[in-house]
Amino acid sequence: MTDLRIQAVGDDASIHDWQYVHNLIIPGDALSLDDVRARTGRNHLEVAHLGDDLVGCTTVRPPTDDNGATATVIARVLPEYRRRGLGTRLYEHALGQARALDAQVIETVVLASNPDGLRFAEQRGFVELERYLLREGDTVPWIDLRLA
Repeated sequence: MTDLRIQAVGDDASIHDWQYVHNLIIPGDALSLDDVRARTGRNHLEVAHLGDDLVGCTTVRPPTDDNGATATVIARVLPEYRRRGLGTRLYEHALGQARALDAQVIETVVLASNPDGLRFAEQRGFVELERYLLREGDTVPWIDLRLA
């Protein structure tokens, strides 16, 4: 696993890779390439490759005037690459970025249909804050969690 490469999203290829991972793991909230481009202006997005293979992505939503000193850290790993320690490495990398932005509170968000993601967050000390539906008609709730 020493050849895990994590790189910031910036060019079209990395935007497409980040979109692919996000949309595969969060199919109910699929994003267009323009949606991802817009997110690069307010969040820190990265993609991860193991050798030549795309394995995951991260999002760090930085602290803002609206959220105080809270940063949201999200690590996503494609299903076929889970349980290899990659999620831990991506999470720790993103957590370091959030802390470098002076985040005092760390949160994450997991789709309830992703038990691997929920278990991953809970094993790292996150506790559930709330469950909610993003849009009317949605059936799978989102779960906001905070690092205890």
